[in-house]
Amino acid sequence: MKRARRHALSVGLATTLLAGTLAACGSSGGPPTLTWFINPDNGGQIQIAKECTAAAHGAYKITTSPLPSDATQQRQQLVTRLSAKDSTISLMSVDPVYVPELAYAGFLAKVPAADAAQFTKDVVPPAVDAATWQGKLVAAPFYANVQLLWYYKSVAQQAGLDMSKPVTWDQLITAAKKTNTTISVQADQYEGYTVWINALIAGAGGKIVENPGAQAKDVKLGLNTAAGQDAVKIIEQIAHSHIGGPALSTAEEGQSLTLFTTTKGSFKGGFLVNWPYVWASLTPAQKKLVGFTTYPQTVAGTAAKPPFGGIDIAVGAYTHNKTQAFAAVKCITSPAHEAYYMVHDGNPAANETAYTQSSVLKAYPDGLAAKILQSLKASGPRPQSQYYGDLSAALQESFSPPNSVNSGTPKSAAKFILQVLKGEKLL
Repeated sequence: MKRARRHALSVGLATTLLAGTLAACGSSGGPPTLTWFINPDNGGQIQIAKECTAAAHGAYKITTSPLPSDATQQRQQLVTRLSAKDSTISLMSVDPVYVPELAYAGFLAKVPAADAAQFTKDVVPPAVDAATWQGKLVAAPFYANVQLLWYYKSVAQQAGLDMSKPVTWDQLITAAKKTNTTISVQADQYEGYTVWINALIAGAGGKIVENPGAQAKDVKLGLNTAAGQDAVKIIEQIAHSHIGGPALSTAEEGQSLTLFTTTKGSFKGGFLVNWPYVWASLTPAQKKLVGFTTYPQTVAGTAAKPPFGGIDIAVGAYTHNKTQAFAAVKCITSPAHEAYYMVHDGNPAANETAYTQSSVLKAYPDGLAAKILQSLKASGPRPQSQYYGDLSAALQESFSPPNSVNSGTPKSAAKFILQVLKGEKLL
């Protein structure tokens, strides 16, 4: 029955692909249509697609197809379609953490050397590193997100903190206890928790994966280390002192922002680590009360490694229009479009020159644009691994819920992650 069904599906798929190919070519010999699979936003990518289509003067047309809102589901859809050698994927917006997996599988088209030079010109180094696999650029950095520390000026003053200098997590914990306020973090069992754990370990000079790109049987983890213990102590303090709020174990970006902006009741906002979109989410009155600075240090005197995120634009390996697709990527990732996207959708540009544009300086005033760029240059990416999806999920499971984290967690987490990667245990 399975074989018969598979044959029927194959015939149907072949018919569909033939029809799609004919439609893409166009009976009138019109320009090829490039489908760009985009992550959900406020419409910025759709507008850029329209502008790049117009700028192509008939060389190609870009249409957009939305991916799921969840990063893990985005990865799943892309992997599923590319595993089937889907030629309709011309362009795709990819979370940098999934670039290694897609590149390792051969799902990304080879970036021409001349294009690679343009895609990396004036781009912050961490964004270039995140778009590189085994020494070769495999995608073009589009926007490069980074977390900042947000705080109420009055709370910091009451706690005696000098926010013009780097502060540590220990200082924030002491300050929150002293002022009876909260520290808003992301600790739900999802990708945001991996972001926090990784930043804590990286800020202590460690790495979750010590040999990026290694095969599953050879992966070496840096969890059960001094850096891992430094991270655990911070999570423990926030979880057990309740300064992480009443729902720490389900806190994601939105919930942590809500907790931060709460000024009444038993839990009052004090500090928050989150992405720059926070600024646009604040009311004019709140903006007068809130300050921002670089990410807190895990260890005093050791520079923090702010969480790095963003989106890269990659070309599908199976598209029939690679030349046009790479031309479109040049247009999409131009400094002008990155600046537009930073203002319109609140996602920081990967290209440094965007931060000099008046529109960006107006949207991110009082030194915020410069603070974002400074943080981007100092940021630390999550582990580069072709097994990142399983690695991250196993890490989240091992550290959840946060109030269960203790000194033994790094060792047990490392053991579990390696078992998952080797296929000895299931998530």
